[in-house]
Amino acid sequence: MAKRVERLKRVLGFWDIFSLAAGAMISSGLFILPGIAFAKAGPAVIFAYIIGGILVIPSVLSKAELATAMPAAGGTYFYIERSLGPGFGTFGGLASWFSLSLKSAFALLGLGVFALIVYPEVTLFQIKMLAVTFCVIFMVLNLVSVKTTGRIQVVFVLALIAALTYYSIRGFSHIDVHRYVPFSPYGTKAVFATAGLVFISFGGLTKVASVAEEVKKPSFNIPFGMIAAFLVVTLFYALTVFITVGLVDGAELAHSLVPISLGASQFASGPGRVIMAFAAILAFVTTANAGILSASRLPMAMSRDKLLPKFFYTVNTRYGTPHVSILLTGFFMIIVILFMGLENLVKTASTLMLILFMFVNIAVIVMRESKIHSYRPSFRCPLYPWLQIAAILAYGFLIFEMGEVTLAITAAFIAVCCLWYLFYVSSRAKRRSAIMHIVERITARELVSNSLSGELKEILYERDDIVEDKFDRLIKDAIIIDIDHSVKADKAFKEISQAISERLDADSEEIFNLFKKREEVSSTVIHPGLAIPHIIIDGNHKFDILLVRCKEGIIFPEAAEPVKSMFVLMGSMDERNYHLRALMAVAQIAQEEDFEKNWLAARNIEELRDVILLSSRKRD
Repeated sequence: MAKRVERLKRVLGFWDIFSLAAGAMISSGLFILPGIAFAKAGPAVIFAYIIGGILVIPSVLSKAELATAMPAAGGTYFYIERSLGPGFGTFGGLASWFSLSLKSAFALLGLGVFALIVYPEVTLFQIKMLAVTFCVIFMVLNLVSVKTTGRIQVVFVLALIAALTYYSIRGFSHIDVHRYVPFSPYGTKAVFATAGLVFISFGGLTKVASVAEEVKKPSFNIPFGMIAAFLVVTLFYALTVFITVGLVDGAELAHSLVPISLGASQFASGPGRVIMAFAAILAFVTTANAGILSASRLPMAMSRDKLLPKFFYTVNTRYGTPHVSILLTGFFMIIVILFMGLENLVKTASTLMLILFMFVNIAVIVMRESKIHSYRPSFRCPLYPWLQIAAILAYGFLIFEMGEVTLAITAAFIAVCCLWYLFYVSSRAKRRSAIMHIVERITARELVSNSLSGELKEILYERDDIVEDKFDRLIKDAIIIDIDHSVKADKAFKEISQAISERLDADSEEIFNLFKKREEVSSTVIHPGLAIPHIIIDGNHKFDILLVRCKEGIIFPEAAEPVKSMFVLMGSMDERNYHLRALMAVAQIAQEEDFEKNWLAARNIEELRDVILLSSRKRD
């Protein structure tokens, strides 16, 4: 097993994940963008938002699969690095951190647009100071307690959902159906082009995977938290935009940067406008909070893998938070807020996000095709691999629609990542990626170490809260015999007896005779393809297990089918009680749905061992 690394505490639950994912989506995409999008598509902007949501579905499902298989800090970076190697991982980590930090800084600056509604005399300097103040507050919260940060996010998101519900209920009765005509004045092409614009609104959803290492019961909470957030937010996007189009005159809506507040003023006058302005402020705050929490895990994860200097990996001993990474992320956001022009940088961040979405879908394909046994997601993306292929093509098309300036900045960013990899990472990071397992299968050469498989196994132990028992320890030390040709039972028992005789301190011929007598009493083939030979040996406090695989089958005289799996149990008389418990453990393992498939597909002795160690049987 891979060397154990220091992990973050698991303190986040379902509602924390739901709120982080929802909060990361509801900001400018809902409170600023609808007016801009309406100017491009007319009332059909409603469908543009729905199409944008559909486009993000493959990445939501792919990220959910990867996050349940590898719930580790770093999210997208971690999956790209483990599937494609440290070169792509360097880009994935820096791009994720850069895009998340920029989006969060932009969200904090977005507060100013709505602060003007509440307090019209506010200056640009005051807007920036307000953004910096919130940034510092969330830095402190993240430094002190991830759990507290999650709880605050839950409160903010629930308040935001309540405000949007109020808007939807009150606004629905005031819509004017004539405002939906003509529905698509600029044609279908404009609707799809606008879908590419609003697609970015959904980008924050998958960033919650960056904190997967800190999630309780990740097998359930991550996929269902993300999917629930996606469904709820997509519903509010479509419903809120639909109502806003019906409330506001088209000419006015097309030039508004505060469309929801403008819509609220149609049925609640001034107070409604202020209420929705406060809701928008909540939305931007939740986006920034989720961004700092997610982005700060990326430098830590990269440092853990030697892609960044080791001090980024420092975890505060008192609070259990990656304080160096949090401070770096917070200070970078403050610099962006105070000194940088954001328009081209935010477009670049959006382009990087699309590239990362492509890599996430590629990562699912690589991990599945690598056939690494310890890649065991508890949630599997449906329609594989067609959903991933369609997503890669769609995102590639959207990237080239971003404009020449944005693509040039993105190319420069990629060049910087390549230089960092060449001069810093390449001499330090030596881990083999999952794609090398595919190379091994194609070339039939031993190119791959077991480091990735061992690391994934460690993560699975932590994900499923597996505590090793005596049976696990016996399997870890067990002799495993892999026979590549058909053989009769007697010959197999001779080989087993010779292999185990030294460990049992007994004569191999005596052991063989014990097996032979046991088969004469009754066959130990308990199920087609499975046998559990078990014998009593001399001595005290002795118990051992030996595993046998024979792909072509072991021929037992009275068995209808050849045996391909054997669990051989040997123990002294005083271990009879444990003998029965071991039999129960074997029975549970053999009854697992994919046991025989995984057993026969294992490529080597260690993968055979992992089939048993990673089983979902009940531990003592």
